Amino acid sequence: MPTLEPLDFSQPNNLLSKYADQERKKLIPKNDYKTTNEYSSTNKDALSDGDEKGRGTGTFLDVNNGGTNIDILERNAEIVINKYKPTNPYTKPT
Repeated sequence: MPTLEPLDFSQPNNLLSKYADQERKKLIPKNDYKTTNEYSSTNKDALSDGDEKGRGTGTFLDVNNGGTNIDILERNAEIVINKYKPTNPYTKPT
């Protein structure tokens, strides 16, 4: 049976580690979802309201009406070539 060696996750004390620590300190505070603006299904950035962030509609498992503005444009473009539409829906085979 193999023996397990202890893992060492310490970083070397060099210039690269110094720069990485500085960048990490700048990047971590960029999270704008704080206790006053928590990310949830009702957050403005989670809802599909025509911007490029939100994809959800707030309705459970609603996959037909959500998406960013780009998703909606692409979906509408795809519907043009799809022969199944509200006037010609899928039918159950008889």
